Amino acid sequence: MQQGRLHPLTIATRDIADVFGRMGFGVAYGPELEDEDHVFNGLNIPPNHPARSMQDTFWLKGAPGELLRTHATSVSFRELERLAKEGGTELRRIMPGKVFRNEATDATHEAQFYQIDGFAVGPTGSVTLAHLKGTLERFYREYLGPDARIRFRPSFFGFTEPSVEVDVWFEAPGKESAWLEVAGAGMFHPNVIKSAGLDPEQVAGFAFGGGLERLIMVKYGVPDVRLFHSGDVRFTYGFSEKKV
Repeated sequence: MQQGRLHPLTIATRDIADVFGRMGFGVAYGPELEDEDHVFNGLNIPPNHPARSMQDTFWLKGAPGELLRTHATSVSFRELERLAKEGGTELRRIMPGKVFRNEATDATHEAQFYQIDGFAVGPTGSVTLAHLKGTLERFYREYLGPDARIRFRPSFFGFTEPSVEVDVWFEAPGKESAWLEVAGAGMFHPNVIKSAGLDPEQVAGFAFGGGLERLIMVKYGVPDVRLFHSGDVRFTYGFSEKKV
């Protein structure tokens, strides 16, 4: 009789948490059904902000201000609020979880997918953009392999300034090799720090977030993101699994 196996998303989450754990990051979770304050307003994305157009949101009918979270950065904001209530100034967390966006599906996009978000904050000047770059480069080379090709590009996100996008070189059978965006990142905007109840003159840090399925696609050469949600056990059995 064939034994059951962990889903590749679960395997990857554990492996990634292990890599970040060695860099001092704990793991935090938050609700998938969220409110507008934690998904948008507190993250410097108020009504009519241009960044709202980047999120194809599932709003709840009959429940104003409630939605399915479009990114796991909502948990970052909750963790910053908790830090403020506790009177702290330093924290490192990653937040794995499912997110939802009302968009057409294709080989690299899904209406529901998983993200790994993360952040590090500390006394102003102790956590910089250079630390963000070093942290992500170390993570990608540990998870994807020492020869992973990584690049950073200037970008825009409401909750970070300056902001960057991170690409890795993607090679899969039957597909032309190309750069694939895997994360957005940057330094927390002072407005986010302030909204969470912290003093932006005293606390600063970086944040990042990207799709989990895309990382697994790069690591194993998976050609289509929709395979992760197909329910095909043959796909599940194709991944190595560490014993816990």
